[in-house]
Amino acid sequence: MLGLQCESNKEWIGRVAGDPAILLCDHAHCEKKAALMAISLLNNYPSLKELVEEMSELAIEEMSHFRMVLKKMDEHGVAFAYDPGDLYAQALHSKIHKHEKQKLLDRLIVASLIEARSCERFQLLSEHAADEDLREFYRSLLASEARHRNTFLRLARLYFPAVEVAERLREFEDFEAELVASLPSEPVMHG
Repeated sequence: MLGLQCESNKEWIGRVAGDPAILLCDHAHCEKKAALMAISLLNNYPSLKELVEEMSELAIEEMSHFRMVLKKMDEHGVAFAYDPGDLYAQALHSKIHKHEKQKLLDRLIVASLIEARSCERFQLLSEHAADEDLREFYRSLLASEARHRNTFLRLARLYFPAVEVAERLREFEDFEAELVASLPSEPVMHG
């Protein structure tokens, strides 16, 4: 399960399967924010060559996914709307240390967890979405989400001792599991 400590609430899939319009719009915002996060990382850490290279590629891929979701929205008659925010991501980001060097490690770990949870959710959608087209669409995104999860963890292990990464990752994984268990199963990617 990509290191996740719990599975998504079974109610979640029922909610999103019944409201693909909200899900698609939220998914588009998630892809956009993933690209922005990658750009933020390469902007904040320009001297970390491997990070800059990986994040520049990731930003391009995430914007490509954003455009794919917009196209899927258009095909399904769904309008792009205002982003009300993502309580899940906000909660994870609230646990990031404010001071360097720990801040970079935390940002990489949080990004890895968001990608892992997205991968798990895409797997569920690929099996349970009411529309076959959407099932196939989410199936097509699975591998990239898993790859992104691994990219962030590989970068964390490149810049930090493995034991430090493992300890902080476990702390975040435990927090993420509690967070997921408390979510209200809204029809959004991380609801």
